[in-house]
This record gives sequence, C-alpha cells and structure tokens, in this order.
Amino acid sequence: MNPQAQYVLSGLRPTGRIHLGNYFGAIRNWVRLQDQYRSYCFIADWHALTSDYADPSNIRKATFDAVADLLAAGIDPEKATVFIQSEIKEHAELHLLLSMTTPLPWLERVPTFKDQQQQLQDKDLNTYGFLGYPLLQTADIIIYRANFVPVGEDQASHLELSREIVRRFNNFYGPVFPEPQPLFTETPKVPGLDGRKMSKSYGNTIGLTASADEIRALVMTMFTDPNRIRRKDPGNPDICNLFQFHKLMSPPETVTRVDHECRTAQIGCVDDKKLLAEIMIEQLRPIRERRERYDREPSYVWDVLREGNRKARERAGETLAMVRQAMKIDYPEFR
Repeated sequence: MNPQAQYVLSGLRPTGRIHLGNYFGAIRNWVRLQDQYRSYCFIADWHALTSDYADPSNIRKATFDAVADLLAAGIDPEKATVFIQSEIKEHAELHLLLSMTTPLPWLERVPTFKDQQQQLQDKDLNTYGFLGYPLLQTADIIIYRANFVPVGEDQASHLELSREIVRRFNNFYGPVFPEPQPLFTETPKVPGLDGRKMSKSYGNTIGLTASADEIRALVMTMFTDPNRIRRKDPGNPDICNLFQFHKLMSPPETVTRVDHECRTAQIGCVDDKKLLAEIMIEQLRPIRERRERYDREPSYVWDVLREGNRKARERAGETLAMVRQAMKIDYPEFR
C-alpha cells in the first residue's frame, strides 16, 4: 500500500447475511478498492437502531453474519480496517458536536426522511435518531477524514449534505476535515427472483453464501420472459432475469450461447435455470467455503473486529483531538 494513499470509507447496516444484490452492487467494489486506498469498512449497528430500536435483539447476530460474509467475499483485514460503529465512541461525540452547527432544515429536506416514513408506516420513525441519521452518517465518514465514499448515483445527495456540513464546520473552526467525494463505481442493477430489485424487504434474494441446494431451489422460482408461454416459443433474454444473472456470473461464451439459444427456442427456461444454478454454485463455491470455515471458527471473526476496532479507534481519536482543539474545548490541564 502506498503510504500516501487516500482514505475510503464503506459502511453496511447489519441486516444479516449478504445477498447477491449487496455483493454485485457494492461489496465486490469494496474488495477492489482495498488494493488502491486505505480502506475502512464498518458495520453500522447504531444506524440499525434508527428503525429497529423497539427490538434490537437480532443486531448482534446480524453483525456477525455481515462481517463473516464480508470476509468470505474477499475483504482482507490485512488491507482493510473492519470494525463496529458502536465500539468507536468517537462517532457519537462527533455526532453531538456536529449537531451544534447543523441547521435543522438541512436534515428535514433529506428526500429519504419522508420517503422512508411512508414506506415503513408500521414503525414510529418520528424520532430524533431517525431525523439525525444523516448527521451520524456524516460523523461516520469524517471521523476518519475519509477522502472518498463509494456510492451509487441515488446516494449522491446524501454525500452532498455531508460536504455541506463539513464546509460549514470548516468555515467556523478552520480546515479540519476534507470534503468527502463520491466514488462512483460500476453498480449493476441486480434483479431479485421476481424481477424487482433484489432486496430483503421484497423477500426475493439469493444469499451470497447460500448452499448448493438452496441456490438450485431459489433459481427454479425465478421469473423468466413473461411472453414465452410454451417451450417452442422464442424468448427475449433482454427481459429475462436468468439472462441478467448469466451476464453477471457466466463465462462470455456461455452468455453468447444462451442468448442465441433462447432467442431461437433451442433451450427452455427449465433447462436454462438448471444451467444457471450450477454456474452460480461453482462461482460462489470459494466464498461459501470460506464462510463455512468462519462458522466453525467464529473467534476468528471477533478477533478481526477486535483489531479493527483498535485501529479505527486510534484514527478516530486523532481526529477528535483535532476537532476539540479547533472548537477550543480541549483542556490540556487534564491530560
């Protein structure tokens, strides 16, 4: 790693096992980025409380599952600092300090604030924690003085708010923080089993570390070309879920062959599903085997987090000392 390399920060809410949408949409890029940047990857367990505060009983297990899957997917603790948000108390202190300078209307105008309130009407989200989550998100980023955050186009507005908060802070107290920039990386849309975006909320996911039998069973339920009624009817791969996964996971020659055979009705949907399932099983085998090892040796995962927490705490502590000094609330007499 180049000692002059810049910092990149990635975060994941602990919702349990990672699915293929998470992997192709984000985590595969994180694995690549750890070779180019000083990478920090964290599990945002405090953020999980913004919507699940009434029943946090699953957060600890979901955190373990998420970290084990990240490691299985290729996040290397020798290259990336992997840690848990709530174990780094500096996040909370910086969040508090930022709340002193951030105008309330900035938080109220965040598009997802009202959108999620409407989507999650079964939960009471009229809390400060939910309103203030973009502020905590900003603290998560800038406590490590991150230069970049990998985001999709739909998340760019969140990062722009973080930059506004940074600019306001720096204007008051001096250039403490760099303005975090978006790192737009290829994030293909990964369809779920039913054709909608793959999401746990839709119940249409395939787990990154699913067993071979689970993959076979799930692939057989995939929606295909709705206009292909009979086996002899030509299909249209462009509107078929199966083909989208072939493009993600199959060798180029297989993609070309399936495209041709589907359009000419040489292969039926059932046979194509069987083919895709076996390709998927083989492609995911190394990840699945690593995850099985972590299940047998869970202490390894906790050891990775223990060391990652230590490294993160060290960097965050340096930043907070700078912040206190800039805000004139450092007291060297007590050190």
